[in-house]
Amino acid sequence: MLRPILCNVQQNPSESVPERVLFVHAHPDDESLSTGGTIATLVKRGAAVTVVTCTRGERGEVIPADLHHLEGDPAELAAHRSIELAAALAVLGVTDHRYLGAAGARWADLPPRIYTDSGMRWGSDGAEPAETIADDSLCAAPFGEVAADLATVIDSVQATAVVSYDSRGGYGHPDHVRAHEAARRAAEVMGVPFFAIQPAGAAATVRVDVSDALAQKADALRAHRSQVTVEGDRYSLSSGPSHPIAAEESYAIVRPDQPGTVAWKDQGFGIHLFAWIIALIVGAAVGGIATVNHQATLSVGGLTIGIGIIATLVITAALLVGLRLVFGGRLVAGIAAFGQLAVIGALSLTGSGGSILVPANVAGYLLTYGPALIALLVLAWPSVGTFRRDKIAVRPETKGTSSP
Repeated sequence: MLRPILCNVQQNPSESVPERVLFVHAHPDDESLSTGGTIATLVKRGAAVTVVTCTRGERGEVIPADLHHLEGDPAELAAHRSIELAAALAVLGVTDHRYLGAAGARWADLPPRIYTDSGMRWGSDGAEPAETIADDSLCAAPFGEVAADLATVIDSVQATAVVSYDSRGGYGHPDHVRAHEAARRAAEVMGVPFFAIQPAGAAATVRVDVSDALAQKADALRAHRSQVTVEGDRYSLSSGPSHPIAAEESYAIVRPDQPGTVAWKDQGFGIHLFAWIIALIVGAAVGGIATVNHQATLSVGGLTIGIGIIATLVITAALLVGLRLVFGGRLVAGIAAFGQLAVIGALSLTGSGGSILVPANVAGYLLTYGPALIALLVLAWPSVGTFRRDKIAVRPETKGTSSP
């Protein structure tokens, strides 16, 4: 049974606590595709189930020809998908559904709002943010606001478990990733176990046999006619290939001792400013030390090695590459590069007697141009996407260029 399994991961498994499970999903139809069988099974066993849908899927694709007029009309598509969602939830037995930002899913001090679908596109590295996202979209909203809204729901229903996507958002949709980040953070703050949805065959803490709820799951998928086509025991999305309706749904608990992190882009301005200042100082310090020591040499067996300039170039590359990787963008690395190059330039200025610190020799020219070329290469290098080869098998289950 599911309930004892969930209780086993609580701190006090011997306590008999009625299950109150909160499912957090990004768009209408995700609840049925990823967790429909589990939701129906929990409801049958007497658990209190709450489903929060973050957006109304305004930017989704549409499958049936008779509904194609909805595609590209966010308001009409949202209204239609809301009707589909209500029908699917009724099939699954859910009586407590909330849209994030609306009544019951909004931080008490904030006025109600609608989080809209952020959209996505397929790039060379997989799922990527859409070229443009609306200011009211889920991904454009402050991270703390989204997490606070979800924490409000956890507190309201006294959830004993929170379920949402894994850290990759399943196949990488930006709204799925944001839902994971915010739900996980809210669960951690509220002291509630967080369960990440796992793909078939992946390591899992809980594997739920939903074979008794397959008919309900299939009917719930049929309710999402604009997004899902169901034929017998198989379904397909806008991408085309059909897949079996899974009789097992898997989850992995994220332990409290595995702290979640807030993405750099979601940190406050104060944290950003502090990092920029430190990067500028470190870059300037590296530039000063490099200028003073770039002429240092070491003789080995009659061979003179310019260890000063070698160290300068290696440290410059390590610093800038490290900053790009750590902060996931170009700005912090660019500020450090600016600080370094500015100091090198200032100390290289020639007077009436020429430059004392940077003579016109090989090491001097390498100091003058080497760090600049390294900075140009590091900053111009394309961003590395989150789509990996082990996710390619999941890609056919996605829905083209927009929301699921």
